[in-house]
Amino acid sequence: MLRTLRRHSSLAIILSIGLVSGSLVWVLHGPEAFRRALGVAWGVFLTVLPALLAGLLLAGSLKQLIPPGALAKWMGAESGARGLLVATLCGMAMPGGPMAAFPLVLVLAQAGADRGALIAFIVAWALNGFQRVLVWEVPLLGADFALLRFLCGLPLSVIAGAVARRIPVAWVPPGTPEPRA
Repeated sequence: MLRTLRRHSSLAIILSIGLVSGSLVWVLHGPEAFRRALGVAWGVFLTVLPALLAGLLLAGSLKQLIPPGALAKWMGAESGARGLLVATLCGMAMPGGPMAAFPLVLVLAQAGADRGALIAFIVAWALNGFQRVLVWEVPLLGADFALLRFLCGLPLSVIAGAVARRIPVAWVPPGTPEPRA
């Protein structure tokens, strides 16, 4: 029961917040406002669904293509700084939003990437993704500022990955058999 609750804790939290906010809308603004809120939620769901399906298809396909342990040499615990740099470059090159990136992180974890490399990947994707820099920052903020921000953020993913390797938190990727004590 505790394991199931831990695995689905974010769902339980989001569901609770949704139920409380939906109840407040119903009580404060009536059933018509609640129906409008459901309509907005349905529209957002339909907008997000294609990206979610594509991300899950990508993750499922990569899981079939990359055997377990295949990435240990490149992004595993023994890969050292090279593994963090590889993960950083992969994160920076990863296009798309969280619906593509996070399922891929899970596949990378199950294929042998350690938590340091996974943290480096996520930080590089979120902070210095090429798509974000080229599509948003350069046109809106100018090339000089975008380059300055990119260069300042560049070492952060490697630092975050190195710190993650040192923090003594046990973590087993979901879908991986837990080691027996």
